Amino acid sequence: MGGADRVTHPQSRARPLVTVLGASGFVGSAVVRELAGRPVRLRLVSRGPATVPVRCAAEVEQRQADVTAPGHLREVLRGTDAVLQLVAHSAGWRGADEHGDSERVNVGVMRDVVSVLGAERRSGPPPVVVFAGSLSQVGVPPRVPLTGGEPDHPVSTYDRQKQAAERALLAAAADGAVRGISLRLPTVYGDAPPERPRDRGVLATMVRRALAGQALTLWDGTVTRDLLYAGDVATAFAAALDHPGPLSGRHWLLGTGRGERLGDAFHAVVRLVAERTGRPPVPVVRVPPADGATTTDLRHMVADPEAFRSVTGWRARVGLDDGLRRLVTAIAAERG
Repeated sequence: MGGADRVTHPQSRARPLVTVLGASGFVGSAVVRELAGRPVRLRLVSRGPATVPVRCAAEVEQRQADVTAPGHLREVLRGTDAVLQLVAHSAGWRGADEHGDSERVNVGVMRDVVSVLGAERRSGPPPVVVFAGSLSQVGVPPRVPLTGGEPDHPVSTYDRQKQAAERALLAAAADGAVRGISLRLPTVYGDAPPERPRDRGVLATMVRRALAGQALTLWDGTVTRDLLYAGDVATAFAAALDHPGPLSGRHWLLGTGRGERLGDAFHAVVRLVAERTGRPPVPVVRVPPADGATTTDLRHMVADPEAFRSVTGWRARVGLDDGLRRLVTAIAAERG
């Protein structure tokens, strides 16, 4: 295990221990900000240091570790009550084909998590494991919006890896080793800590281009996506921790329930950047799809989150214009 452990606010061990794997990543950072306000013990696990809010109710312990090494994972999971598995290969979903170690990260870590937790002897209910799945695991959507009951036919390597990890989790839940919950995420956007500037997705990329005065390129502006703000993703993971009983054993869809046309989202970025900089709006230019485009790239992808909402009461709170404004503000501040 690399680096010394750092503990903030050491208090009573009666508080539940929540371990966040991938705590320094884009989604992980948002989840940490959300859970830091709770009276829990947080064990933040990542290769580099995670960002901890200055004021927090949680007792925070940081572990810098490579969780692809089983020995390290066994140590960081010791005594945990809940695990949020947010680790993903750094190459992203389009790079899974080109990187031979992507399966070890995207699938192997989950298999190791359930194996380690299943081998622990403990009294009381099994630990909770919440996994960040992907809406695109379904493959070509048979309908819009998706409701969660559709059969999966993943078309990309990344989505097949996500599916394999989810199946490992739900099989462990069926065996009673863990209480396993998969939350399938749509397109997530939002601000992240300055040390993770690239880890934010397509909308952040377009904000950076617009701030640099570059044209935004678009394959098909009519394609719709369910665009979910990272802070809303974080509250969904917190809600899952609050309702492990009824959620365990299956996947759940997250989203706003609204399809936003990508052309409209890109033009909103252009407008907000122009307001911020006082410069004329940059153009949005349509270009042919790239050679590596998949069959799902030009299909609508929208989720109906009603099933998850009916159990937890969760709903997305941040609208697209507000979320994009926050994103533009954060990236512009980084650029000075």
